[in-house]
Amino acid sequence: MAENSSDTCGSVYRRCLTHSTGGKTQSTSNGASKWVRLNVGGTYFLTTRQTLCRDPKSFLYRLSQADPDLDSDKDDTGAYLIDRDPTYFGPVLNYLRHGKLVLNRELAEEGVLEEAEFYNITSLIKLLKDKIRERDCKTSQAPVKHVYRVLQCQEEELTQMVSTMSDGWKFEQLVSIGSSYNYGNEDQSEFLCVVSKELHNQSYGPNSEPSEKAKVRLWEQSSRPSSGNY
Repeated sequence: MAENSSDTCGSVYRRCLTHSTGGKTQSTSNGASKWVRLNVGGTYFLTTRQTLCRDPKSFLYRLSQADPDLDSDKDDTGAYLIDRDPTYFGPVLNYLRHGKLVLNRELAEEGVLEEAEFYNITSLIKLLKDKIRERDCKTSQAPVKHVYRVLQCQEEELTQMVSTMSDGWKFEQLVSIGSSYNYGNEDQSEFLCVVSKELHNQSYGPNSEPSEKAKVRLWEQSSRPSSGNY
C-alpha cells in the first residue's frame, strides 16, 4: 500500500497500532510492533513484519528484525529510509504479500529484477529470470518480416541517398525509369530505388507496410528492357 502524504501515513499507522478498547500498541510476542512503515525513495509503504519476514535471507527480513549490523536510518515519522525506486518496489512487496508476481504493462521485468536482487529475495529472482528468458526466447523465435520501400530519385541524388541509408535499411534494387528533363546538354535520368528492412516481432503500422502499388510498378518497370537497369 503506497501513500504519498506523511500525514495520511501517520494517521493510518496510528490506527493500525492502537487497540480500539485500551489504546495500547499492538505488539508481537517479543515486543516489536506488528506494523512497519517504509519510506522508499520518498513514497511510504505500510506493511506487516510478517510480510517482510517471508524470505529469511533478504534485506527486508534483517530490517524487520532490527539487525544491529544493518545500517538503516529512519525519517522524522519513524519510517525506515530506503533509497530505491518506489515504482519497482511495489511488485516486490506484493510478491511477499501473496507469492505472485503481478506487473503493470509499463514495468519491465529487468527493473523489478534489479530490486529483487538488491533486497536479495531469492525466489523472486529466480522467477523473474525465468520470465525474462522465456520472453527473449519467444522474441528470437518470431518469424522475420521484411518491409520494402520504393524511393524515386534523380541521377545526381543516387550516390548521396545510398550512402546515407541507416536505421537498418538495406539497398535491394535500382531501376531506371528514363529521362525526366534536360539540364543544359545533359539528360537527367530518374530511378526507382528499392530498399528493405527486417522487423523482429513488431507490428506493422501505416508507415511500415510495404506498398503493393509500388511493388506492381517496380515489376512493370523491371520487366521492360532498358539499358539503364541494374
